[in-house]
Amino acid sequence: MRSLLIVLAGPSGAGKTTLAKLLLARRRDFLFSVSATTRSVRAGEQDGVDYHFMDRARFDELVRTGEMLEYAEVHGELYGTPRHNLVMAREREQHLLLDIDVQGARQVRGVEPEVLSIFLLPPSGARVLERLHGRGSEDEHELRQRLATAEAELRAVSEFDYVLINDELEQTARRLEAILASEERKVARLGKEAVERANALVLEIRRALNERDDTL
Repeated sequence: MRSLLIVLAGPSGAGKTTLAKLLLARRRDFLFSVSATTRSVRAGEQDGVDYHFMDRARFDELVRTGEMLEYAEVHGELYGTPRHNLVMAREREQHLLLDIDVQGARQVRGVEPEVLSIFLLPPSGARVLERLHGRGSEDEHELRQRLATAEAELRAVSEFDYVLINDELEQTARRLEAILASEERKVARLGKEAVERANALVLEIRRALNERDDTL
């Protein structure tokens, strides 16, 4: 099986994390990409599970050597996707699932052109407000900032390979799995493997014809 790099992006409140958790719970061929960060470990968090925690010097070194697929600074702390996650997924023959923002998706496409990018749309603006309010962690100013970011991200939908409207979670998951099944069979992704398989069939046909000629 050829491992795919799958970017799942969309505005806050679109349900990216919930969808990712559902897929990971029922598919063994998915590996979730654990991000790296320079922020401190919070209560209940585990290194390598919630984040790969590291100091700024180590993070900067990974950026300098090209070992970060994407990264950004948020509120003075660095967050990014280590390239090692992709290497590990390929070694395990799993698809790597990235739950990142639009800016991160752009960076990933710049270094991994074969990425499969999927944009998740909420069914309505009201649903975005509902989900953000439901978190209960943002004050009014932070909420408005998140909504402004969501508007900017929504304008980037045309940059992605596929778009899914996340109205009903199970249906969205099935549609994403259908996309994945189609992408796994694309000749452009199979590359050399597809050519070798076709050539093997040609040889089989020729052998069969030769054997037929020998019996005549």
